[in-house]
Amino acid sequence: MRAAIPQPAALLAVLMLAVQAPAALAAGLPDRAQIDHLLASLGGDASDDHEKASDWGILPGPFYTPETSFGIGVALVGLYRTDRATPDTPQSSLTLSGFASITGTFGFDFDNYSYYNDDRQRLFVHGDLVNQPTRYWGIGYAAGRDNHSQDYTGASFDLWPQLYQRVAPALWVGAGWSVAQLHARALEDNVRNSIGDTTDGPSVFSSGASIHLLDDTRDFVPNPSRGHVLSVDYAAYRSDLGSDDNFDSLSTRFGSYLSLSTKTTLAFDLYGDFRSGDVPWNQLATLGNDQRMRGYYDGRYRDRDVVSTQIEWRHQLEWRHGIVLWAGAGSIASRPSDLGTHILPSIGTGYRFMFKPRVNVRLDLGVGRDSAGFYFQVGEAF
Repeated sequence: MRAAIPQPAALLAVLMLAVQAPAALAAGLPDRAQIDHLLASLGGDASDDHEKASDWGILPGPFYTPETSFGIGVALVGLYRTDRATPDTPQSSLTLSGFASITGTFGFDFDNYSYYNDDRQRLFVHGDLVNQPTRYWGIGYAAGRDNHSQDYTGASFDLWPQLYQRVAPALWVGAGWSVAQLHARALEDNVRNSIGDTTDGPSVFSSGASIHLLDDTRDFVPNPSRGHVLSVDYAAYRSDLGSDDNFDSLSTRFGSYLSLSTKTTLAFDLYGDFRSGDVPWNQLATLGNDQRMRGYYDGRYRDRDVVSTQIEWRHQLEWRHGIVLWAGAGSIASRPSDLGTHILPSIGTGYRFMFKPRVNVRLDLGVGRDSAGFYFQVGEAF
């Protein structure tokens, strides 16, 4: 289970309030030039220097997500070029973050997107190590709608490197390896839909080989303004590869980005996640996280199959400010033919603060059915 990973931003939110406050209230507070200078000292330059081989910045500050509540984190955000001699190679990015919250959540997370040899090869890696008090509702739509859940603390480790080779102008094929370990402890007693009643119980290890197909014309993966992406990711988890269970996962995604103006982008996302075989409870597809179906507690709705879609309007305001509006919907089921029987909505709005060129800190408010959540993150949701 991947935790909803927080990213720090409240420091920048405070600065935003200082900039927008009336002059009478803003007396003595830093102006834009002073804020730019402060952020530049942290690596948050507002302009992009293409002559630099790498450009790094650090963001300390509070965070909040529905799963973790309030906490303190530090994120290291880096933009770098793997080969300055080939300027057509896209800029690579790396985000490292460490965090701890008042609920007892703590951990480390990283995401890396590297591009090599005029973008003929790509290396994408996600990993996290998290200790998080959380909740388990059970499996299926009815269990997620129920207010009864089991409290537990999950200690998890995830690592999924993926290496791609370009085979056509905008088409890559790849291979990877997914490793995930979860141990659920401090389980609440005397509850229905208990983790202890599942086939695997509190401890699950999953290991599988994966293959990937990627059709990608996005101009900048962390924050696209134009292009599209079509991805198909298949992973086979087998006991011969060290996995506790034999199961398969297939995830598909189509994203499209339309530049309406130099400051406005319309983004669309359609996502499907399908599981088959002896799927452990923590590897079931879930609906609701910081990327899709914002406003729902991550893991509340879980089953074998999930589909979701969303459309988001993104607009850059003056200076470093920006706003977004989105609407979406999703469905979970135990088999594909039942998808759409129950549909859950997601709507929301968000504020953006540009820390580095096209690298935003975001504050989102997502609202779902009888559910809502705030998210402080680095980077766009999709």
